[in-house]
Amino acid sequence: MAGDALAACTACPRLADFLAAGRTSHPGYFCRPVPAFGDARPRLLIVGLAPGFHGANRSGRPFTGDHAGLLLYETLHAFGYADRPESLSADDGLTLTGCRITNAVKCVPPANKPETAEIRRCNGYLKQELADLPQGTALLALGQIAHKAVLQALGLKDKAHPFSHGAVHRLPPESGPARTLHDSYHCSRYNTQTRRLTPEMFRAVFQQIATARSA
Repeated sequence: MAGDALAACTACPRLADFLAAGRTSHPGYFCRPVPAFGDARPRLLIVGLAPGFHGANRSGRPFTGDHAGLLLYETLHAFGYADRPESLSADDGLTLTGCRITNAVKCVPPANKPETAEIRRCNGYLKQELADLPQGTALLALGQIAHKAVLQALGLKDKAHPFSHGAVHRLPPESGPARTLHDSYHCSRYNTQTRRLTPEMFRAVFQQIATARSA
């Protein structure tokens, strides 16, 4: 039912119009709200910002078909979450184990910039995703907007949990089944090409998550 509601969602007029224009200009593209991908009962939920127009909006799978997915899926494979290091298309047979990927905003926004009201409207879907997680699941927010969206969905204040790359936030039990929120810079083309985020930095965050789980 939740998946059906997401697929039919037109709550944000600007995004709905942008998707409709995309279906006209690129008839082979997915051009609908992009659902989460991966294990239904994950140990790790990764939250990105929003689909890219020629990436997830084209393929229908988060972080698939654009530059941002290159480092992400390579790292997931290195840490045993993915059965291969690339996500090429929604029907390529890739399987994630113990990991699920979603976005704070499910529809592609113009210029890759969702408006505050759009993030807020979409937050109900993220709130439900977080509530459905197994007890003790770790969260990984890719970028500050995803970080704030997670806190909003959990009913937590930004000031108590400021974003910074590599930060680990212990979540109060009353906020839901997730135990920790980890932060990383987004694995976008800009961040990786300017080396604001290096592969070594990104892997260090995943190692931190693995260490925390085994503690």
